[in-house]
Amino acid sequence: MGDSPRQADAAPVAKRQDVVVPIRSLGENHRARIADHLKALDAHDRYFRFGFTANDEQIDRYVAGLNFERDEIFGIYNRRLQLIAMAHLAYSSDVRLNACAEFGVSVLGSARGRGFGKRLFERAMMHARNQGVRMMFLHVLSENAVMLKIARHAGATVERDGSDSEAHLVLPPATMHSHMTEMVEEQLAQANYRIKVQAKQFRDMVARMQTGWRGAAQGDSLH
Repeated sequence: MGDSPRQADAAPVAKRQDVVVPIRSLGENHRARIADHLKALDAHDRYFRFGFTANDEQIDRYVAGLNFERDEIFGIYNRRLQLIAMAHLAYSSDVRLNACAEFGVSVLGSARGRGFGKRLFERAMMHARNQGVRMMFLHVLSENAVMLKIARHAGATVERDGSDSEAHLVLPPATMHSHMTEMVEEQLAQANYRIKVQAKQFRDMVARMQTGWRGAAQGDSLH
């Protein structure tokens, strides 16, 4: 006897497994790629990221002022070693507020819709709690519905003030599991990046060889 329509509707649906996204910490040697990433944002995305339509000169000043010793920068690279998404977790320079951090994120238009902003937010949350941060802030434009949804989903309280909104999220204390999870994720991301570097070097070498072969073949055809 077949299932009734009600029983069919209630049948469990297989949940799609999340794809692992390698997110690695970025250091001083990634500064130029960070600048390239931010300059690749269109005017609308620059407005969402900075709260104003930053020009290239303003982006250069922002990147030059990044403090890799104090803050944490996270990034997602594609196989061509293009930085397609990045997040900046900025700690307060005021020692009285050293248990607070502010989060900012940007994703290239070509990489939109893959959940990278959410993944970067979760990665920053885990790192912040492991560093003893108790409160994470996010200043966004009120029209940035996607980022506000991510913050609310994580449990943040959102307060709107005209065109601006501020989300603040109380982080739980770190655990052995959160420390181990971050360590493993960082190691996997570093390994993934090294593989991408080697793959790109191999593709570049093959491209140079093919160019040389074509040049030699054309030279022979002239004789």
